[in-house]
Amino acid sequence: MTAWRCFLSGDLAATSPDWVDEILLRGADTDVCLHSDAPIDRAALRRMVGERQSRLAAAGLGPGGSLALRLPPSLAYVANLLAGWRLGAQVILLDHRLTPFEVDTALERLAPQVVVAPDRTRGGALRMFADVTESVAAHPGRPAPTPHAVIQLSSGSTGPSKVIGRTAADLIAEIDRYTRIDGVPVRGERVVVLASMVHVLGLVGGLLYGLHAGVRIRPPDRLTGDSIIHAVAAEPEPVTVLGVPFHIGLLTSVPDPPALPQLKRMTTGGELVPAATAAAFVEKYRVPLGNMWGMTEVGVIATDLSGAHRPALAPAPGLEVRERAGELLVSRPQSPYVGLSDPTRWADGWLHTRDAGAVDPVTGLVTVKGRLDSQVSVGGLKVDLTEVEATLGALPGVVAAVVLYDGVITAYVQLTSPGTAATVEAGLAERLAAYKRPRRLHVLSAMPRTTTGKLVRDRSVLGQAPREGS
Repeated sequence: MTAWRCFLSGDLAATSPDWVDEILLRGADTDVCLHSDAPIDRAALRRMVGERQSRLAAAGLGPGGSLALRLPPSLAYVANLLAGWRLGAQVILLDHRLTPFEVDTALERLAPQVVVAPDRTRGGALRMFADVTESVAAHPGRPAPTPHAVIQLSSGSTGPSKVIGRTAADLIAEIDRYTRIDGVPVRGERVVVLASMVHVLGLVGGLLYGLHAGVRIRPPDRLTGDSIIHAVAAEPEPVTVLGVPFHIGLLTSVPDPPALPQLKRMTTGGELVPAATAAAFVEKYRVPLGNMWGMTEVGVIATDLSGAHRPALAPAPGLEVRERAGELLVSRPQSPYVGLSDPTRWADGWLHTRDAGAVDPVTGLVTVKGRLDSQVSVGGLKVDLTEVEATLGALPGVVAAVVLYDGVITAYVQLTSPGTAATVEAGLAERLAAYKRPRRLHVLSAMPRTTTGKLVRDRSVLGQAPREGS
């Protein structure tokens, strides 16, 4: 039985290192698997992983150990991640954009034995795949307390981050789901990865699936619309762009993009894409805008990569999605949470997503309607804050918007010309009943976002964000 099938059947220990070579690094030496300034073939990647493996072992990391990576997306990040798994260690992923205070808090909370951090980074803030020289240091931590292969922190868009663990078998099961989704890139094609490889969409949907499937992984040089287009056009093979809704804006902002016969589609995860935004992208690039719903706890849950069912999605193979009392639940045999967590988030094999939605009883298609707490009562009348937010986001001049309820409906917006507070209020008066309209409208100079590009919905953070003109 191959390592792939052994892991899926649970016949191998969760921390066995065999899966890295069998599932991620296997292939002909000359096969190009990654692009970072220049093509990287599998022989070169295996050599880089082996060098990092020796260095980590010299720092005291071994089977059952714990390693924290706080590197930006880079060859160093990829090589150290795979090297840690190859040693049978648990790898804790810390976003490189966290503040020193946040990093110190996470290290104290998670207590890794070894920490890999940037020693020198070259290339500027907008560079997508950094040129990094890393440092490896022993840390006064402890061996991995759980059998999880990877530890991630939730994005924190609605509050403090949760600690989420996934075993190697769980990661492999998600890779397997990707292989069975219609419309994903296949061997010989390329994927331009815009989503961060520290977080689940870029990590599994971009890096791990790409390595397994023989899809060439190519981040753009810089996080700009022109650079993304250059990465698409650089080679003749078909390409999928993988990102989040923020990246749609980068591409639609390019005034006159060239013809891109290589471009097959763009696929986005994260928050819901407003219909007007999706239409603007499709009109400009003439390719499908695929939609994907997932969570750090599970990975990909449901997809519509052709855009045919928007806003509905089909559950990913191997997962069951149910609707209970207006909430979407996802099948998951064990709780993904590590340490203290809200016991209402997982029970009896079902993960409570806290997303409102519905499952069509005939087709099985899933429609995600936003956060469950978006349903509020105003004067005895029900208001869906996602409807208010979508209406607000579709108004001319509105770059981004978040709508919350704190006794009254409150909106936070970022505007560009021709948008003003007055035009926004006038537009809402035409489109929404009075009881649905925000009582408070705060115009921010820039909307706070999480490290994954999601809009922050924590009212304390939004309340402290700089106002336009301040």
